[in-house]
Amino acid sequence: MPLAEVFAAAGKRVVLVDVSVERVASINGGVSYIEDVSSERLKRLVGDGLVVASSDYEVLRDADAILIALPTPLSRQREPDLSIVLGATREIATRLRRGHLVVLESTTYPGTTRDDVRPLLEAGSGLVAGEDFYLAFSPERVDPGRLDFTTKNVPKVVGGVNEASTEAAAALYGAAVDTVHRVSSPEAAELTKLLENIFRSVNIALVNELAQLCDRMGIDVWEVVEAAATKPFGFMPFQPGPGLGGHCIPIDPFYLTWKAREYDFTTEFIELAGKVNADMPYYCRSRVSQALNHGAGLSLKGSRILVLGVAYKADISDMRESPAVKLIGLLQNAGAEVAYHDPHVPSFAEHGISLHSVPFEPAAYDAVVIATAHKAIDYPQLVQDANLIVDLRNAIGRHGITNPKVWKL
Repeated sequence: MPLAEVFAAAGKRVVLVDVSVERVASINGGVSYIEDVSSERLKRLVGDGLVVASSDYEVLRDADAILIALPTPLSRQREPDLSIVLGATREIATRLRRGHLVVLESTTYPGTTRDDVRPLLEAGSGLVAGEDFYLAFSPERVDPGRLDFTTKNVPKVVGGVNEASTEAAAALYGAAVDTVHRVSSPEAAELTKLLENIFRSVNIALVNELAQLCDRMGIDVWEVVEAAATKPFGFMPFQPGPGLGGHCIPIDPFYLTWKAREYDFTTEFIELAGKVNADMPYYCRSRVSQALNHGAGLSLKGSRILVLGVAYKADISDMRESPAVKLIGLLQNAGAEVAYHDPHVPSFAEHGISLHSVPFEPAAYDAVVIATAHKAIDYPQLVQDANLIVDLRNAIGRHGITNPKVWKL
């Protein structure tokens, strides 16, 4: 959707293809399903004939460029699952014609574009990539809810199966985004995206591990991170929390570790970071139990707990891989009665848990757990109203409030 908006703003006509007829109807009605593209903006683009949605792959025959931006989840065994992307590729192959440009944007391991997508396109069309049609990889770079860096002003990395494909992709994106950065191959572009998110995963794991050590040492990890961030060089601040969320950061490292085994190489550093981050909900459950026990003389079993925020990050509705869901499950398994409030997520059904957002009445619960720090919440008032708070995001601390009933990560 953000990519469609950027191309449409540049005067290009965009057709969005999706298997969900409900989503197609929503788009054609001018109703957006993500915060980054407002319904008001979408309605104007649809009304101007610049954006239209369809569930019919036949529309691809008339397109000049086909961009594949589909999910690449992990299987239950935590291995790459490319079935959605490859299924769409087979559909594209039967509609491919000479001169077409195909660009994969989905996050994946190095070699996917050349070794998985290319053979399907060539077999289904009888055409040759790099000669009859152009093929490239250009990773999606979106930070949901962010206003300063958008699809238009974040540089677009492109790498084609040959120079002609790279130039074709660069020309396409260059017509809509501010900056295009060419790399030598789709493999380099694929690994670029993985590196970006593995960098975040490793550094978040580092500060999450430090948070646990600080707890034992009686040191405020938030104070330490804030102090380290005053150094004008050589340091980037990362925040601890209940775990990792979103489609990219919790998943992308596993794509590289899986591919690395093909080369008889173990990415121990990356896998360790994944383990630390995956363990954080368990640590946070223990922190809630500790707060109830020492702060209110209660056990976790039988306590009424309000989880504040279930989206994976603040001020959006995206629930993908949200650590709050895992934390809720752990609290429920320990015998707690758990409800949640989130102004952006009216309900959710994930991992066997189905809940609706309840009214914001913190005094009605034994403890409030801040899992996602939405700006819409009045945190100073929360401190006044709640019986006990476990702040996993330093939402209270950022307001300069200290209170004995507030337990921090």
